[in-house]
Amino acid sequence: MQGSGRKLKLGIALFPGGGHIASWRHPDYPPGRGITFQHFADAALLAERGKLDFVFTADSSAIRGSENLASAQRQAFPAGFEPLTLLSALASLTRHIGLVATASTSFYQPYTVARQFASLDLVSGGRAGWNLVTSAQDVEAQNHGADKLPPHDERYAQANEFADVVLGLWESWDADAIVADPDTGIYFDPQKVHFLNHKGRYYAVRGPLNVIRSPQGHPVLVQAGSSGAGRELAARTAEVVFTAQRDLESARQFRSTLLTLAASFGRGPEEIVVLPGVSVVVGETARDATRKQQDLAALVHPEVALSLLRSVIGGFDFSKFPIDGPVPEIPETNGPLSRQQLLLDLARRDKLTIRQLGAVVAESQGHRVLVGSPQQIADDFEEWQTSGAADGFIMTPPLLPGGLEDVVTLLLPELQRRGLFRTEYEHGTLRGNLGLPQPSGQPRQAPVAEEAAAAS
Repeated sequence: MQGSGRKLKLGIALFPGGGHIASWRHPDYPPGRGITFQHFADAALLAERGKLDFVFTADSSAIRGSENLASAQRQAFPAGFEPLTLLSALASLTRHIGLVATASTSFYQPYTVARQFASLDLVSGGRAGWNLVTSAQDVEAQNHGADKLPPHDERYAQANEFADVVLGLWESWDADAIVADPDTGIYFDPQKVHFLNHKGRYYAVRGPLNVIRSPQGHPVLVQAGSSGAGRELAARTAEVVFTAQRDLESARQFRSTLLTLAASFGRGPEEIVVLPGVSVVVGETARDATRKQQDLAALVHPEVALSLLRSVIGGFDFSKFPIDGPVPEIPETNGPLSRQQLLLDLARRDKLTIRQLGAVVAESQGHRVLVGSPQQIADDFEEWQTSGAADGFIMTPPLLPGGLEDVVTLLLPELQRRGLFRTEYEHGTLRGNLGLPQPSGQPRQAPVAEEAAAAS
């Protein structure tokens, strides 16, 4: 197959051991490496060597399985780095690759998130992205003064207002607001600094933000929800949409529906990049890749797979059902609805047992898994792009650093040969490399001078 002329957008998810739940048990994985900064530094530099668009860090405000630590003792990496701290350190080591961190609208304040990510954007020279999530575990709420999370739709109502506030604060400073003229003694132009004066259902935020505008205007907004409420939030605000469809047709329909919905909010297709998640196991040959997959699968303990399945699917207790029996009917939970539905649809379609569904989650947390030679995986990527199912992918190599090394040395050269992926970075910012437009810079409220006049 030959390239269409459009370049794929490719990110990489950084995990302590890799995307596979048993990666830490693999003989090629150095014991304890995933709890060191050097692990992430090496991975980020390797991803930058491959000219990838960004590295992505997931996050949670609780230890997964902390309701019963004894039952979770086989799960690796129960604790890790706070992502903004980690990416700020990585910003000093890298020069081109984007840095996308997760922060929850359920537990932060919008002014804090706006300030933190705007600062990361300045520190990195315009390479920051915020992955907006609403959180899905009650144990996270219990670390922030509540017994449980609000209902799903209320979390998204709050997230919509949160996003509006953050985006408004990021427009506080015009690009040329800093004058710094020693002759006149004027440091900034008050006409070019803007109050937000937001008063809504959940938040009251005056502004302006006390971090100036970055080279890319403001950080790229990433969003990962695929439920009805999540899709609407993405269509209205997101610039990168991280999704989890496992087959081409459902991915094509998702992207088409999302872009149609975005158009109803006055947004064009050039304003949104859709990136399905995919676990990539690449070998020099298909047989080599299959061997790598099987080696990791053999290391998965059933208790770990079921514990992870319970968490990802919304807290449902599978212990009352035979592990080699069919997946039972599961009531709607207050957890991640889109991921729950994706996994249940998969179980019904492929007639999976509970054990088999647990193995799917252990391998990729529900994302699609691609196993093959560089040519086979490049064929798949090209088909998804040319059919309108994806603008690129967020890859989760099952093992770090080895799986990422395979992507960089085996897969990317094949994509470059076909003209599907860059050979050099085109821009100095994440927004530029993703092909996203520069923010308009239009303030949401009155400038400082008008605010002062109104108060006098």
